[in-house]
Amino acid sequence: MMETDKTYIIGDIHGCLGMLRRLIKKIDWQQDCDALIFLGDYIDRGEDSKGVIDFLIELSRKSDHVRFLMGNHEGLFLDYLENGETEAFLFNGGLSTLNSYRHLHKTGIPSDHISFLKSLEIMVELDDYYIVHAGLRPGVGMGEQSLDDILWIRDKFIFSEHCFGKKVIFGHTPFKNPLVMDNKIGLDTGAVFGNRLTCLEIPAMKFHSVTS
Repeated sequence: MMETDKTYIIGDIHGCLGMLRRLIKKIDWQQDCDALIFLGDYIDRGEDSKGVIDFLIELSRKSDHVRFLMGNHEGLFLDYLENGETEAFLFNGGLSTLNSYRHLHKTGIPSDHISFLKSLEIMVELDDYYIVHAGLRPGVGMGEQSLDDILWIRDKFIFSEHCFGKKVIFGHTPFKNPLVMDNKIGLDTGAVFGNRLTCLEIPAMKFHSVTS
């Protein structure tokens, strides 16, 4: 990623397209000079997972400064599409995602959506931050962190005061307000559960949010 003026990092969206549109408008993202990073979980549970991915793909076409992390829900969706792993996908809210594609006759998934899912990053490293979907396992070196932990870990990361060398910005675990600790910042504020969709602006350390 080229050097940018500001970086905006957005928490879990879960199909809440209207909130995402309002948040992007609110932060006044400048596509030529500001970075935009998404923490994953774009799909499932909310009403318009397809619309969210359409919107994110369009953002990526407007700017070279947009990056997208994989969330555990995108991982489940890929397992469903590629390997027929139905149970875990549906158990975690996948039916709402499939319903958002129903108008394409058989629940067809556009090829650019599949390409988008396959292109998702696992981690973004900035000068002062590691940015991941769920978190990191304390006591494990950065090169040895497992994909399962990066996408799924909760308590062992959340309750740890371990220093990872850089502050970790993450989503995955919903909080009423952003979680701010010495070693981590959590940005999932439960958009799909009737709370807020939140964005962190750095280096200003300013939070922006919209309510459902």
